[in-house]
Amino acid sequence: MATTTDDDVRRRVLSSVLKPPDFQSSSSLVKVEIGAKSHRGVTRHDNEDHYLVMRLRRDLQTLATSLPKSDLPPRQFEERAYAMLVADGLGSQGSGSLAGRVALSTIANLAVHYGEWNLRIDPTTAAQVIEKGLFLYGSADQAVEARSAGIEALSEMATALTVAYSVGDHLFVANVGHTRAYLFREGRLTMLTRDQTMASHLAESGRPVAMKQNAQDFHHVLTDVIGGAPGEQPAVEIEHFRLINGDAVLLCTNGLTDAVTDPQICEVLSMRRHSREQCRMLVSLANKMSGEDNVTVVLAQYEMP
Repeated sequence: MATTTDDDVRRRVLSSVLKPPDFQSSSSLVKVEIGAKSHRGVTRHDNEDHYLVMRLRRDLQTLATSLPKSDLPPRQFEERAYAMLVADGLGSQGSGSLAGRVALSTIANLAVHYGEWNLRIDPTTAAQVIEKGLFLYGSADQAVEARSAGIEALSEMATALTVAYSVGDHLFVANVGHTRAYLFREGRLTMLTRDQTMASHLAESGRPVAMKQNAQDFHHVLTDVIGGAPGEQPAVEIEHFRLINGDAVLLCTNGLTDAVTDPQICEVLSMRRHSREQCRMLVSLANKMSGEDNVTVVLAQYEMP
């Protein structure tokens, strides 16, 4: 039997395979399929709804190295987050459409400008996401007010706005107005937002509330909007939820929910199809049932380990 020498020991130590810690961020494992659809409705000439879907990501790529593959993290490591926004503009002669554009554009450009995206969620970063959401909503409100200042044709413009931000199995939902977010889980539909309308306020408190300027839609009187009350901050409601495998998140304008009941929405979402196809089906159903308003839907379906 060969004798083990000091050189043998030394070489064995030097050539041993390293075992770096196996790390996977939840945001790198979750798969999200997103679809969106907007339609002016059967009787409307203009569409004052807008939507925006963004993927935010951070990645690491090894471009050149002398190290063996086993010493390094995966050749391409990527973390992802998804932002989905739906705006329902209020105002005459196209001013509502402009309000929605300004609000979504402001948020998108601020996300690029600041670039501090929270792609791993813990109690500290969750609080930061909520704080940043309040800042973005406040900035959108100021931008819409600034755009309409001193222009008579734009004096009534405002917008409702719902935003969903998902990171791995974490979901943050922010809302002002009567656009909505829903969670579809195991055949059940749960509303994640609260309509900021006179009807909702009266149902909850039984007491009247002062209406803010220019906050009237065709079917709703809104108590809070983006850009409709100069000098006043809208009441932004932000909630934090956890997702599980198979969940779907639906954002929509009231053009869907005024025309289509929750059970009807459930029926469509239960027929598992690609998100784009289900959005098309929901919009078609809204137009068939009513068609009196613009209708916009964004649907994200989640697959996770």
